[in-house]
Amino acid sequence: MEPLTLLPMPQRLHPLGDTCRLQPDRLIWLASDHPGTLLRTGQAIQEALAAIGQRWELTAARGDDLSRIGAIVHVDPTQMPRAEGYHLTITTDQIRIVAHDAAGAFYAAMTLRQLARQFAGKGELPCLRIEDWPDFPHRGVMLDISRDKVPTMETLYMLIDMLAEWKVNQFQLYIEHTFAYRNHREVWEKASPMTGEQILALDAYARERYVELVPNQNSFGHMHRWLIHERYRHLAEAPDGWLSPWGTRYEEPFSLCPLEPGSITLLRELYDELLPHFSSRQFNFGCDETFDLGQGKSKQACQERGVGRVYLDFLLKIHDLVQRHGRTMQFWGDIIMHHPELIPELPEGIIALEWGYEADHPFAADGEKFAAAGVPFYVCPGTSSWNSIAGRTENALGNLWNAAENGLAHGAIGYLNTDWGDNGHWQHLPISFLGFAYGAAVSWAAQANRAIDLPRTLDLHAFQDTAGVMGRFAYDLGNTYRETGVLLHNSSALAQVLLHPERPVEEGRLIGLTVEGLDHVYSYLDQVTARLSQARMARPDAAQIADEFRNAAALLRHACTLGIARLQAEGGEIPHIPIKTRQKLAEELEGIIAEYRRLWLVRNRPGGLSDSVGRLERLLSLYSA
Repeated sequence: MEPLTLLPMPQRLHPLGDTCRLQPDRLIWLASDHPGTLLRTGQAIQEALAAIGQRWELTAARGDDLSRIGAIVHVDPTQMPRAEGYHLTITTDQIRIVAHDAAGAFYAAMTLRQLARQFAGKGELPCLRIEDWPDFPHRGVMLDISRDKVPTMETLYMLIDMLAEWKVNQFQLYIEHTFAYRNHREVWEKASPMTGEQILALDAYARERYVELVPNQNSFGHMHRWLIHERYRHLAEAPDGWLSPWGTRYEEPFSLCPLEPGSITLLRELYDELLPHFSSRQFNFGCDETFDLGQGKSKQACQERGVGRVYLDFLLKIHDLVQRHGRTMQFWGDIIMHHPELIPELPEGIIALEWGYEADHPFAADGEKFAAAGVPFYVCPGTSSWNSIAGRTENALGNLWNAAENGLAHGAIGYLNTDWGDNGHWQHLPISFLGFAYGAAVSWAAQANRAIDLPRTLDLHAFQDTAGVMGRFAYDLGNTYRETGVLLHNSSALAQVLLHPERPVEEGRLIGLTVEGLDHVYSYLDQVTARLSQARMARPDAAQIADEFRNAAALLRHACTLGIARLQAEGGEIPHIPIKTRQKLAEELEGIIAEYRRLWLVRNRPGGLSDSVGRLERLLSLYSA
C-alpha cells in the first residue's frame, strides 16, 4: 500500500505487512467501566470507518460472540504510561486501541480517521502498530480576534475540529476589546464581539474534543481600544502620545498606567465577568509590549525604581487578582526578558510565554533563562501569516521548528502557535493552515515530523484535495515574499508596499526593491497560481478557499504593479504616476476590495471590516489625488 501520511506523524509506527479488510455488521466495544467518557471517541471511529464504507454500532458490552467485535477501545495507563498516549493496532481482523486516558483514546481515533481518509474507497486499511504520545503536554493555537477579525461561531467550530484532529489541546482567542463586557459597550459596540453565551458554547464544544479553551485578555499594553475613549483616558500611561522603540510617534494612548488605582479596579471587573465563562484553570493576561511605560505618568517612578521594577510590581498586582479566581497565570515574557535579573522574582506557578516570530529567534537563550530561574514556560512561535497577505512559508517552518527543538531542549511545558492580525488582518484564514499544521506536528512529535512532506500532508488533512494541488500551491504562494529579494522582519515587502504607500519605495524597509525584482515576482505568481484551477478539494468550503487564495494572489499582484509604478515615477510618489496607470490601479483595487469584503463576511462578523478595508481604501483614495 502507499506510504502513510499522518498529521502528526506518530512517535513510532510499525507496518505489519498485511491489510485489514473491514467486514460488515461488526461492533465497536467501548471497554470501560465508564463508557460514556469514550462516546465521542467511539463516534469518531464510526465516522472514520464510514469513509471506507462500513457502519459499525457502538456497544459497552462485550457479549458472547467475540467474532462481532471489530474494534476495541480500552483505557489502561499501565499499558501506556504517558499522558495522552495510545497504542493503535490494526490486524487482519480487528482494530484495537489502548490509551493512557480518554484524551489518548480520542487521539487514536483521530489517527484512525486520517488513515481512513487516506485509504477511502479501498475497503481496507494497512495492518500496523502505532505507539504514540506527545512531546509537549500543552499544545496550543492562539487566534487574534482583536485586529480586526472576529470569526463567526461556525468558523470557530470548524477550526477547533481541525485542530483537535491534529492533536492540539489548547485554543486561545486573543482579546483586547472583543468580549461584550456588560458595562463597557462603547469599547466593543462596533466590533461584533464574543458574548458570554458564545464563550460557554465554544468552551463546551472544545472540551468534548479535548481542547482546553484558555481565556486571553490583554491587561497592560495594547489597551488603546479602551483608552481612546474619554471614559478610560485617565487610566492611560501616556494619554497624549508616546514614542515607539523604532522611532515612530503615536498620538493615541497605548498602555494602562500601573500607578493609577483605577487600572486594577478595571481589570478586576473585567476578570470577574470574563473568567467564569471558561472551564480552563489557566488565563493569559498578556502584558506584552508596554512600549510607553515610563514615558508618561510613571516616568518618575521608572527613573527612581527602574522600568522593570515598575512593570513587575504591576504584574504582581494582576497576579493577586487572578489568584482569587484560582487560575494559573500566563503572561508574555518579552518585557521581563529585558530585565532578566527580575525573572527569579516572578511568583510561583506563573507561566512565561516566550514568543518570537523569526526563524532565528533566540528560543534557546531565552528559554534557558526561564529554566534557570525555575519558571515554567511555553515557547510561542507563529504562523508568519500576518503582515504578509499570503504567508512566509520558509520563515514559518524555521520559526516553528526552532521553537519545538529548543523548547524541548530547555524544558518548556508548552507550545503556543500564534496567528496574529496586525494591520488589518489581511490574510485569509486558510493562509494559516500551513503554519497551524506544521506547528501541530512538531509540538506533538518533533523528530518524527521535522521533515514531513508538508504539501502532501496539507492535501490530505487540511485541504482534502484529491488532485494533490493545494498543499504545494499554498506552500509556494507563501514563499512569494522571498522572490522580491527584500526580506523583512515580521512582514513582507509586498504587504509594506500596500500598507505604507506614502513612504519612499527605495528607502527604509523597502530599500533594495527593484522593477526587475517585481517583474520576477509577477512571473513567479503566474507560475504558482496556474495550478489552482486543478484542485479538487472535498471540503464543504472548497470554493471559498479557492477564492480566498485567488484574492490573496490578486493583492500580491497589485502590490507588484504599484511598486513598479512608484519606482518609475518621479520621487516614487503616487501622484506622479501617470493618470492612466492610476486609473487602472484604482479599477483593479476596487475589484479586489469588493471581493475581499465578500470573503470576509463568509467566515467573520462584520465588526472590524471597515477598519481592515479602510487601509486599502486609503490607498484607493491616493490613486485619485
